[in-house]
Amino acid sequence: MSDGKRKGFSRREVIRGAGAATAMGAASVAMAGTKGKSAVPHPPRAFSRQAEVPGFGKARVVVVGGGWAGLEVARQLKKLKPELNVVLIEKRAMFFSCPLSNLWLVGKLPLDELVHSFADAARNHGYTWLHAAVVDVDRERRVVYTDEGWLTYDYLVLAPGIDYDYGRFGVPDPGEAARLRSMYPAAFKPGSEHLTLKHKLDEFEEGTFLLTVPSGNYRCLPAPYERACMIAGYMKENDIKGKVVLLDSHERPPFRPDGISEAIETLYKDYIEIVPGVRVKGIDASRRTVQTNKGDITFDDASIYPPIRGAKILERTGIAKTDEPGLFANIDPVNYHVIGDERVFVCGDARPMPFVKAGFAANYEAGHVARLITNQMDGKDMGPLQSPGMMCYVAVNADPLQSIAFKISFGMVYDRETGGYVFRQKAQAFVNRSRSFGKANLQWGRSLFNEMFYSTL
Repeated sequence: MSDGKRKGFSRREVIRGAGAATAMGAASVAMAGTKGKSAVPHPPRAFSRQAEVPGFGKARVVVVGGGWAGLEVARQLKKLKPELNVVLIEKRAMFFSCPLSNLWLVGKLPLDELVHSFADAARNHGYTWLHAAVVDVDRERRVVYTDEGWLTYDYLVLAPGIDYDYGRFGVPDPGEAARLRSMYPAAFKPGSEHLTLKHKLDEFEEGTFLLTVPSGNYRCLPAPYERACMIAGYMKENDIKGKVVLLDSHERPPFRPDGISEAIETLYKDYIEIVPGVRVKGIDASRRTVQTNKGDITFDDASIYPPIRGAKILERTGIAKTDEPGLFANIDPVNYHVIGDERVFVCGDARPMPFVKAGFAANYEAGHVARLITNQMDGKDMGPLQSPGMMCYVAVNADPLQSIAFKISFGMVYDRETGGYVFRQKAQAFVNRSRSFGKANLQWGRSLFNEMFYSTL
């Protein structure tokens, strides 16, 4: 119970107590470095204030990132240990879902299916949402700095997602990369990019609409192909004289393409051109030209998806694997904590393990990380994550109830000899197109939205 509600305290006493607490906090900041790791460090002047979050002396877990992983970590922590003080830090004002967004882009799903409130999620699950951007993390003293002030943590979960890496796409100049982000956004980071892409489609009259598929483990693997089908369906439905050109860096799609190939051949033979094995060497935004190993390719409009990397906060806080191109988190693949720091965990798309970077996997994995943290608090050990069986639905028709379903069983196990996860069996896929799969696709998203935002523990 907070002091402000304790029986027998007057309003004046509460205010006096709060002032004393503030003074003590300021004193501890000034004395940082004299009391060991538990002392709060002296922060830069701009961040010298304490963030407005509950304290109450409870163990605090701070979760950075309000995507599919961060939201589920926060929810599961409160479910497993209701007494925990859980703070979710997210800089966006509202949640926007990448899963199911391709249907919205072509007007087949209302926006309110994808947009949800962080305040609703925090209220319904009993944690605190701090609407702020993380500036830095002092892992030695366990302090997170944000543009709304600093706060301490007992455990920290980083679920910051991805950033784009235009440098690996032949665009090393930061100014040119910023121009590409603005003119031809990838729309695989949720929010404004999706709105821009939708405006582009609404205004597209004719010609070539270019999409790209990056190398490596990028988001949901069939998603760029799903988007190509959605845009082709939009062109066909609206009698637009154009085509979608999909430049894939892979010689073959990095998933079983049977169903999508059949759909393209049946529905969009005249609307989709797939160019495999493309290595992008550079992009001239002004001339609308992509330089590739297969020659220059021009376009009328585009959504250019470069290779991805771990979010830059990992690099800034010394957590990124700097010896690898993707700069994903340097974590223990079994226990998910940062190498050398058992108080800091990373999950979601920023982790390096080979599980697909998709909403389902992030949500499933987040529950595992929450259990790792609470078990560690209780002095219990857990085994490695057993990779989930996964149902991946891929819409290929303008009708949201006509989907191809990929039922993918990861079949991955942790190999202690190699120190990584390996495939135990090949993935299985059901590639039929049906209304039942389309309904299941929508129900999957709606059920998880309900869990993350609206259901109560």
